[in-house]
Amino acid sequence: MEISSWGVDSTWTLFLDRDGVINERIFGGYVLDWKDFHFLPGVLQSLAHVREKFARTFVVTNQQCVALGKISQEELGLIHDRMCQQVADSGGCIDMVFAAIELKNDPASRRKPNTNMALEAQRQFPEIDFSKSIMVGDTGTDLLFGQALGMKTVLIESQELVTVPSDFRCSDLSTFLHKI
Repeated sequence: MEISSWGVDSTWTLFLDRDGVINERIFGGYVLDWKDFHFLPGVLQSLAHVREKFARTFVVTNQQCVALGKISQEELGLIHDRMCQQVADSGGCIDMVFAAIELKNDPASRRKPNTNMALEAQRQFPEIDFSKSIMVGDTGTDLLFGQALGMKTVLIESQELVTVPSDFRCSDLSTFLHKI
């Protein structure tokens, strides 16, 4: 399906995974310090133009490293604050970051593919219409999260094998955002 047929306009909402979409993903590990957070090529420049195309932009990220005791919730928050500040300094805007800090097997988990983080965003921003939203991620759980809410889904291809179908797939966030 061609992205141009989606009818994206400035009333739509963009949901982004973090690791592997915005910054380099550490396979088998976690970003535990700002020095380990590296924006992927073209992301800052691309996010500078997102506000023209979307009403809101949110990051929804699974970060069980907090529950594992590898980083505190405060330290994770500082990484997200710096990420958002650098995006803003480059002319972009991330409205809010939602981080699921629970373990994968926690029955009350907010982790994707559970939809809790998107529902929290909608409670805070009631104008969000999931049928006019896009989820961009690099894993099957990201795609299932978006699909469960009726969003369009975009897969950023990586070394991870993803068998969940997506509405669009590409090599990086910049490629997708230039097609909108």
